[in-house]
Amino acid sequence: MGLYGKHVLPRLIDVACGTTEFSEQRADILPAAEGVVLDIGIGTGLNLKFYDPRRVTRLIGLDPCETSLKLAHKAASDCTIPFETLAAGGEAIPLPDDSVDTVVLTYTLCTVPDVAPVLAEVRRVLKEDGLLLYAEHVRAPERKLARWQDRLVKPWAAAFGGCQLNRDTEALLRQAGFRSGDMTLEKVQRQLPLVAWQAKGRVRASA
Repeated sequence: MGLYGKHVLPRLIDVACGTTEFSEQRADILPAAEGVVLDIGIGTGLNLKFYDPRRVTRLIGLDPCETSLKLAHKAASDCTIPFETLAAGGEAIPLPDDSVDTVVLTYTLCTVPDVAPVLAEVRRVLKEDGLLLYAEHVRAPERKLARWQDRLVKPWAAAFGGCQLNRDTEALLRQAGFRSGDMTLEKVQRQLPLVAWQAKGRVRASA
């Protein structure tokens, strides 16, 4: 990871993902987090202000970028929830099986090279009745816009740390066994068209 990836990209993503539209999505799902919470791809800590300290007993932030984790610790300076970070990717989470009550994925699945092993790890660390909260920008159901996402996926990924414009996140969640719960797909009209379609939900793993 070069200078851009280490120092510029985390701050760029902090600005891009800190807009009102993204914040509204976070605010809609994150207050439901409870118990021991694992925030995968915590980045610079944009989620921190949305957690309810009356419900969350411990918060673990996972991210492979050390710069992002430093910024997350800075953002957590006023957080009353016990907070710790792990410098790792979602493909190999350094936590025991069945050790987490809630897993959070916000604008994370778009950036991982392969979603399947990450969701397999999510299922491994989640307790039997554990909750997955997610908010992601996704492939547009509009054919014309989806074609533009397909055309621009490579340059967009190069600029934004591997972010994929055209992932069908809800299909990937179902394939991984997350079927029960609330799933919502909506177009955030004020958002940049390429990432205007957003999926969010509260789901649990099927047996």
